[in-house]
Amino acid sequence: MEKKKVFQTDKAAVTGGPYSQAIIHNGIIYVSGQGAVDPQTNEIKLGSVEEEAGLALENLRIILQEAGSSMDKVLTITVYLLDIEEYTRFNEIYKNISMKTARREPVSRQAVSPLTQGSKLQRLLVFRRQ
Repeated sequence: MEKKKVFQTDKAAVTGGPYSQAIIHNGIIYVSGQGAVDPQTNEIKLGSVEEEAGLALENLRIILQEAGSSMDKVLTITVYLLDIEEYTRFNEIYKNISMKTARREPVSRQAVSPLTQGSKLQRLLVFRRQ
């Protein structure tokens, strides 16, 4: 059994919380929830669901790339939305990403309140490394 490895990169947003950006264990990358944080400045950039989703997905892409994986290896995604009525708008952004990878991984979504720093969404993903 492979020992779990804490993964961190300074190329993606670093929020300073008491957790890692990801854990790698037995070939699976477990990525911490990502939100609307600019990877260049580490500043929260609140906006529309589309804008926040773009930043969160960019941070995910960077973390995966730096860990040796990619978006096309997503196994599952969990999305937390401030307003479940915005799911259709989020889904349009996510559909563009998943269509590029020709994959249809399972998606779980929940409305929650409040989210970190007033954000409209947060994602948790699990990725296969190889």
